[in-house]
Amino acid sequence: MKSVTRVTILGQEYAVRSEAPAAEVERVAAFVSERIERIVTAGRGADTLGAVVLTLLNVAGEYLQLRESGGVGAIEDRLEHLLARVEAALPEKQG
Repeated sequence: MKSVTRVTILGQEYAVRSEAPAAEVERVAAFVSERIERIVTAGRGADTLGAVVLTLLNVAGEYLQLRESGGVGAIEDRLEHLLARVEAALPEKQG
């Protein structure tokens, strides 16, 4: 059964619907927030979107290195699951 966990990233609150325990959702959000904060603190992101894109590139690079080294397996499945949760948490685009 899916439940809603509220998390805050860059001062923005998100309601994440997931079957994962709230503690896991909060752990993922803390990881994402910390990684974005690293980019912002280093001054590498000119704005919020830039910081998020750089963070995503860093995480994707780490993921691809892991995948190429053969250490992915269950990690790849887990990342796909997390990506689906992130997409579900994003507000719908107003056309």
